[in-house]
Amino acid sequence: MSDSAIHSLAGAAGGIVAMTATYPLVVLSTRAAVETKNESKTITQAVIDIIKREGVLGLYSGLSSSLLGIAVANGVYYYFYERSRGIILNSRKGSKALSTLESMLAGVIAGSATTIISNPIWVVQTSQAVRTSDRSPSPSDPSQHPAPQIVKKLGIFETIQHILGKEGLAGFWRGIGPALVLVINPVLQYTVFEQLKNLLIKRRTERMRAAGGVAAAVAVLTDWDFFFLGALSKMVATGSTYPYIVVKSRLQAGEANAQKYKSSLHGLATILKEEGPQGLYKGVGSKLTQSVLTAAILFAGQRRIYEVAKKAIGSVAKPIASR
Repeated sequence: MSDSAIHSLAGAAGGIVAMTATYPLVVLSTRAAVETKNESKTITQAVIDIIKREGVLGLYSGLSSSLLGIAVANGVYYYFYERSRGIILNSRKGSKALSTLESMLAGVIAGSATTIISNPIWVVQTSQAVRTSDRSPSPSDPSQHPAPQIVKKLGIFETIQHILGKEGLAGFWRGIGPALVLVINPVLQYTVFEQLKNLLIKRRTERMRAAGGVAAAVAVLTDWDFFFLGALSKMVATGSTYPYIVVKSRLQAGEANAQKYKSSLHGLATILKEEGPQGLYKGVGSKLTQSVLTAAILFAGQRRIYEVAKKAIGSVAKPIASR
């Protein structure tokens, strides 16, 4: 099995673990992003409201499709990223570390492939996550806030049938415009991660050799190093691109208000005009928390799973090769 395939499987497995651990924050940030009313709630208040209306399971609406999505997305991303990385490194001599521009190129290729392949899954997941947050018509007194109208939760296949019946196949490509723009998110994430990793390895290697270590020795990063580097790189990426995440979430959820967005930029301008700057950052607190934790767990977990899987495959391959 190639390194690209092992990276792909490890990325999918690491993504499932990370998403499961942080999924309630996904629900909170998605519902906040598609909400057009300027209501400010803390993460704790939002959690309590969902539990009161829907029970604890309400925090896991759409988890099954999300796990499928993260497995596919991470598997595809790691596969294309590692393949692109290998092609770039093999095409030149010298350092075996990607430069900033090379990291960005590999990220664009991997991110574009991932977005195109996985968008239908995220449309299903977003539809499930926000379905129970639909509101009943506004009362005549604007000072009164109507209680959320709880509607029947749909499974993956029921949601697929609902989207097909309402919009046809085109419905699975809601939000593909801002989703493609958001390819810059993993590009920023992996570029920042790769450069920070290279810098950390270089500094530690220099210290190790200066302290009398073997001249050819290279420093090895720990799981905690990968955890914190993953968290920091994701914080930079998500904080920079969050307004597009709001537009994408609204389009993928099939919100009526979002149908008037003619393009990603028009959506940003409309939200800014109707809801103010805060409208572009609804749910950013829970999203940043979830994204940072997910990325940290993913980077640390993917590396460990990759090493274990490669070792296991190698131990199985040796007896076979000796026959």
